[in-house]
This record gives sequence, C-alpha cells and structure tokens, in this order.
Amino acid sequence: MTEENIKIKTKDEIEHYNSLNGLRALGAIGIVLMHVLANSNYNLKGFIFERMIPSFTDFVFLFMIISGFAMCCGYYEKVKNNKIPIDVFYTKRFKKILPFFSILVLFDFCLNPSLETFFESFANLTLCFSLLPNANISVIGVGWTLGVIFLFYLLFPFFVYLLSNKLRAWCSLVVSILLNIMCVSYFFDSNHVVSSFSNRTNIIYCSMFFIAGGIIYLYRNTIKKYLEKYSILVLLILFSTIALYYFVFKSVYFELILFSIFMVYAIASKSKMLDNKVTKFISDISMEIYLCHMAIFRVVQKLHMDKLISNDLISYLITVILTIIGAIVFAKVFKICEKRIKKFICRKQEN
Repeated sequence: MTEENIKIKTKDEIEHYNSLNGLRALGAIGIVLMHVLANSNYNLKGFIFERMIPSFTDFVFLFMIISGFAMCCGYYEKVKNNKIPIDVFYTKRFKKILPFFSILVLFDFCLNPSLETFFESFANLTLCFSLLPNANISVIGVGWTLGVIFLFYLLFPFFVYLLSNKLRAWCSLVVSILLNIMCVSYFFDSNHVVSSFSNRTNIIYCSMFFIAGGIIYLYRNTIKKYLEKYSILVLLILFSTIALYYFVFKSVYFELILFSIFMVYAIASKSKMLDNKVTKFISDISMEIYLCHMAIFRVVQKLHMDKLISNDLISYLITVILTIIGAIVFAKVFKICEKRIKKFICRKQEN
C-alpha cells in the first residue's frame, strides 16, 4: 500500500483504499476455486475441499460489502450534495458493466439458441433482470450477482439517504437484518416463491451487506485513525472470527460480521499481501473474471484438459490455473479491443 493508504484522485475526487485490491482478488479467485470444484467430479476429501472451498460461494456477499463501500467513496458526497447529474451517474454504471456482460450474453445465446434463451438474454442486457419475480436465468448463471449489484446502483440515491446520518444508517442496518430474517422465515416459502428461487438473488435479502459497506464508509477515518496501529490485533480477530465461522457460527448473519471485519482490516492495514502488483492486476479485472470464468471452465472441459493426469488433486489445481489464466486473457483481450474501438470512434467523431 502507499504511504498514505488513502489517495485523493483530484479529477474525480475518489478515495482509493488500495488494500481492497486484495479482497477483490481473494473473492474472484475463491469463487473460481469453488465453481471448478462444484462442477467437476474430482474425488477430493477433507476440510479444505468439503467445507472451506464450497463456502467460497459466499464471497459474493464480500463483493456486495465492497460495492457498498466503494460506491460511497466515489459518489456518496456527490449524490448527497447534488453535485452529479443523474444521467452522468447511471451512464457511468452502464458503461462499466454492459459492454463485457453483453459479449458473454451474446456468446452464450449463440451456443444455445432458443426462444427461452432469447428472452433471458434480452432481460440480461437490460441489467434489470433482478426485478423479475422469481427470476431463474440460466444465460450467464453467475450474472445474478451483477443483477443484484445493478439494483443497488439503481437504488443508490435512496441508499445515500439511508446513510445521511449515522443513527439512520444503524437503524437501516437493523431493519435490513430483520427483513432478511423475515424473508427466510416467511416470505421465501412455497406460498410466495417457486421451488427454484434462490434467496441471494433478492435485493432485500442482500441489502444488509450493502448497508454494512456504507456504514464502514461512514467510519472509515475513525477506523484508519485508531486501528492502523493495531492492524495485527484486527488480523488476529479476523482469524478468530474465521475459526468461529467454520466450527461454531456458520450462518449468513455471521458472514455479515466476518466480511465486515475483512473490510475493517483492509482499511486499517498496510499489508503487502493485500496491496501489491498481483492483487491490483487481478482486482482491476475481478468483475470480468467472475463473469467469464465459467465459460472458460467449460472450454477447458470440452478440450478434456481437466483430466490430464490421473491424480485428482493435481488435475483440480491444473484446471483452476487454466481457468484463471483463460479468464484473465479473455478479460485483457476484451479491454484492449474496447480501448481501440473507443479510440477509433473518437477519431471518427473528430474528423
């Protein structure tokens, strides 16, 4: 991390917490590990393969907390003080997400063309598909996370209102947790949703994670001021919380605490484990890795590269490495092409 840990980008007035690069990289790689294991038939036993790696599916909640925090860094003050036009705000969101996601959706549709996949692809391209009741979209199945996060973007002005003072923010967090409990115990039963419905695809169920990220933003300076000297203590608390999660309190509510501690440590720490060239590189394309890794994994399977040798552990590791490398190459090639297309369009407009 840099000497200050927080940099002010004069052009956009955005605070940068570079240690978040490590959390984004951890989340992206962890989800790849989980999906490769879950969609393969490797005979791998033990705590790591039966409990730890399968739990990495919940790193999507870490991404939601990071999204809540990062959006506040970039836009909280601007939205609160009416310093950003609404069309500029939403245009930036579409430009950031839609191009890469569109390529994946169209690719998936071409591989499995049908009326059903056309409907799902069209819904995906609006980025509003999480507004559908009981949506169960198979086209880019992992895209459900993007759908929930985009709904968070749509609701961000209301989110800023909820965070406009600390008392209201904490009350909002309590209400969101109570709503989550009510969703699980009442609203998400057979009388309200279909059997294939997934809790985490619902913005109300996930709202407590976004709000938690916002609250951490409100206390970011306090965290840095008072905990920076005690980052080792925070790290010990983090490891203790991880142990409690796996052996005592495994629940979505304890995940809220766990991932919040992850965020607090990232803000307070200057660890090179979180902020280095590798984590920054992966963090910059973490969304792209998340969205395309399953498509790359299927290519690895089609080429029978997931069973190059008889040892399941080594085969699993090779498959994970090939999937990550393939996702990185795909993401970087897209970004290079996107930049060249933008330059070409700008030249045409100038002429």
